[in-house]
Amino acid sequence: MVQAVESVLVAGRGPMACAVIRACGRLGVKAVAVYSEPERDARHVRLADESVLLGPAPATESYLDVRRLVEAARRTRVDAVLPVPPALAGSARLAAAVADAGLTWVGPPADVLERLGGDGVEPASERGFLAWVTAAGLHHVTPVLRDRAGGTPRVSWTPVDGVGPLPAAARRLPEIGWRGLVTVGIDPDGELAEVAAGFSLDMAVLERAHGVDAVELALRSASGRPGEPTVLPGTPRAAVAVQLRSTLPPGTAGRVTGRLPDIRARAGRRPLLGPEVVADSGYEPGDRLDGWYDALLATVSAAGPSPARAASAATDVLTDLPEIGVPHDGAPVRGVLQRIAGTLVPDGR
Repeated sequence: MVQAVESVLVAGRGPMACAVIRACGRLGVKAVAVYSEPERDARHVRLADESVLLGPAPATESYLDVRRLVEAARRTRVDAVLPVPPALAGSARLAAAVADAGLTWVGPPADVLERLGGDGVEPASERGFLAWVTAAGLHHVTPVLRDRAGGTPRVSWTPVDGVGPLPAAARRLPEIGWRGLVTVGIDPDGELAEVAAGFSLDMAVLERAHGVDAVELALRSASGRPGEPTVLPGTPRAAVAVQLRSTLPPGTAGRVTGRLPDIRARAGRRPLLGPEVVADSGYEPGDRLDGWYDALLATVSAAGPSPARAASAATDVLTDLPEIGVPHDGAPVRGVLQRIAGTLVPDGR
């Protein structure tokens, strides 16, 4: 990897921040976590090389506070700020503040986010695609279909027959200056609906389909020397990604008592035959699930020779979960996966 970034402030929390911090470790990049007062002992804090208290529990006074995030980056003398959720990765204000502080912003430039209306919301369109964007074009383009319940992302997967031609506006992303990862929504007329930066649920579909590390791709772009995209034999493959969420009422705290799925990505080349599964948990037994924040418990992604095989592999991970101490949406998520594994591909292969 061509790398000019040796240390990053990982702006985010939960399973996605844990996954990013783990990836930094694999890449030899120092990861600094941020946290709020109730999350002093959160798992992403324990995994990081260093951590910084941002402020009180409300996200607007901690995780989403631009001034506090930039000050934390300055204080820890990191090279860059790596935003995890779209709410931060799509913030033109944060991107500009990081650049003004003389630090590297791992994502599209502030002016590009401003022009594209980077509102920090994951695409809600039923279909879309993912890509890594460099000045040379779109790489690892990965079509996706999405299932959502009440606006909450649950499952994303690669469609059997793709999603048709890319919208013209999406093909122009490199020339208007977008750099790094992108998650795109396509409306029913085939036009660009939403564009998001950061590590959305969908991004694990790109990783599994192409056997790449999204954090590595993001850091390559931030270095200004992205190089050639990695292409592994036998890729792309079919892939699926799911989110497992707590169903506790909003604002209700709980405690995780059982072990959640946690399966590390394999180092080096991915297997070309059979399924590959990765799971990232934001909690371990004994951890508090605080009512202040998003109730995402874990993410599970899988690759296989077909969407059905990938969905079956992800289903196996979520079947017969032990009692974890808090209610969750594992059953309905498995229902979506079973539909992908069966109804959408009748032979079930």
